[in-house]
Amino acid sequence: MAKTVADSVQSFLNGLNLKIEKPVQTHLRRVYGALSLSMMAAAFGAYVHLATDYLKGTIWTLLLSIVLLLLINGTPHTRENEKLRFCYLMGFSALSGISTGPLLDYVVSVKPATIISAFLVTSAVFVSFTLAALYAPDRKFLYLIGSLLAVLSTMCWLSLFNLFFDFNILFQMNLYTGLAVMCGFLLYDTQLIMEKRRMGDSDYIRHSVDLFVDFIGIFRRIVVILAQKEVRKKKN
Repeated sequence: MAKTVADSVQSFLNGLNLKIEKPVQTHLRRVYGALSLSMMAAAFGAYVHLATDYLKGTIWTLLLSIVLLLLINGTPHTRENEKLRFCYLMGFSALSGISTGPLLDYVVSVKPATIISAFLVTSAVFVSFTLAALYAPDRKFLYLIGSLLAVLSTMCWLSLFNLFFDFNILFQMNLYTGLAVMCGFLLYDTQLIMEKRRMGDSDYIRHSVDLFVDFIGIFRRIVVILAQKEVRKKKN
């Protein structure tokens, strides 16, 4: 199955006529192949939470996913460790899907179809910004990191402030600003992955985690925005 996904990704990249070195294209094929399988694992995890009673999203599943993420980062990228790290990746992805379950429970109570709509919108956004990063010249999106971290820091302080005062306008600001920041990180991470490969870093599993986190971050914000829209429709 992994080979089939990788071949599909390679065909897609070949059709883009990208002016990228062959080793970097091969690396991107592996990264996006691993990302595709991660998304399947996350979807399975979300299904387990929504449709079964075997495992529910709690603080413990979140903590376990963090442990697996640390194991991915802490285990050296070698041929001997590749299968083990890939198992960590699938476990992390599945638990991330399960941890998203409580949010999806709320969305289902509003309108179940919103989940599919959010996934489609997220996929469109992800592909669009990925192509922008792949085609952009001179690694210009790598310079976004300073601004992104500054905005992210401000958002964290505003979120902490809002825990005590609960202003809806601050929540909405963080929601939409957070969506913009995650899209910015997608541009940055995509170009950073290519630059790392040019410098000899071939850890496609770790690189796929960066893009997976970007995708999940975008999805969570879009699903909240669409759910809010449905709530307003019902009130009117």
